[in-house]
Amino acid sequence: MIVLGIETSCDETAAAVVDGEGRVLGQAILSQIAEHVPYGGIVPEIAARAHLAHVDRLVTKAMDDAGLRYADLSGIAATAGPGLIGGVLVGLMTAKAISAVHHLPLLAINHLEGHALTARFTDHVAFPYLLLLVSGGHCQLLAVEGVGRYRRLGTTVDDAAGEAFDKVAKMLGLGYPGGPAIARAAEAGDKTRFAFPRPLKGKPGCDFSFSGLKTAVRLAAEALPAGAFSEKDLADLAASFQAAVVESIADRVTRAVEIFRKDYPDGKALVVSGGVAANTELRAMLMKTAGKAGLSFAAPPPALCTDNAVMIAWAGVERLKLGLIDGLDFKARPRWPLDPTAPKATGAGVKA
Repeated sequence: MIVLGIETSCDETAAAVVDGEGRVLGQAILSQIAEHVPYGGIVPEIAARAHLAHVDRLVTKAMDDAGLRYADLSGIAATAGPGLIGGVLVGLMTAKAISAVHHLPLLAINHLEGHALTARFTDHVAFPYLLLLVSGGHCQLLAVEGVGRYRRLGTTVDDAAGEAFDKVAKMLGLGYPGGPAIARAAEAGDKTRFAFPRPLKGKPGCDFSFSGLKTAVRLAAEALPAGAFSEKDLADLAASFQAAVVESIADRVTRAVEIFRKDYPDGKALVVSGGVAANTELRAMLMKTAGKAGLSFAAPPPALCTDNAVMIAWAGVERLKLGLIDGLDFKARPRWPLDPTAPKATGAGVKA
């Protein structure tokens, strides 16, 4: 079984060929960071145009690296949502064209499921497992029961953790993308200097909140002496902010572990995925939390935490094995929850 995957949901254009044994046969990825740096964040129109300009070339390169023809493929997978709809349409329509011309099964992949199943590709994690999906657009805790079967235990009531990293980095003039910029600055910082809040810590449930924490960072920065921040100020702000995010997530994960162990006694693993999962402080905390709970811990390598086509191709393999094939009339979805039965999040940051 060999599947070509295409990922265009945000600001990476990527293609990869993966087989049923979990081997990457070929891949190509183009980051758009340089195009978005001047704006301090992703501009959807710029992202969509870049996907359109490069997706054909990257698909060809992935196939050439694999040494395969389209006739050698078992299926074609593409992100069909959630994400920036212009970019999603580029990748999905490309996959539909290949599917139609070469008579290949189409696999319309939920981008979040790609992240959710990556640990099965890298670490062969068995179902069920507890997943922390933490990225620029999402911050969720889910019980992963099987392919296409997810139970949401908690979600953010306002910003995602990755979004908070980006906005704080922009606020402090550290650049984009914010996660790596904050992490670099924090290395030389004192994480105890600023007493930032730990949102929702000790509260019932497993939901997250980061909006108030962003405000606290802004107020602390504004309270410093007038003029440019010193390097020490920046490092201490970054370190204190990062510590608050990690500690807040630790509290939420600990509560989710309690629910998971009770409801899924056969579950053996805590998994983290998504772009923020590349943060070393977060990984260290999660490994410690998993160890205390008697769970194994799995985190994909950083290159497979951020958006990539390997995870989309692998999700395609998993779905193709179960015969979960989609029609050419499948519509792109800007929003696509993994657990459509979960109640809407409630809190100060949620609009009525």
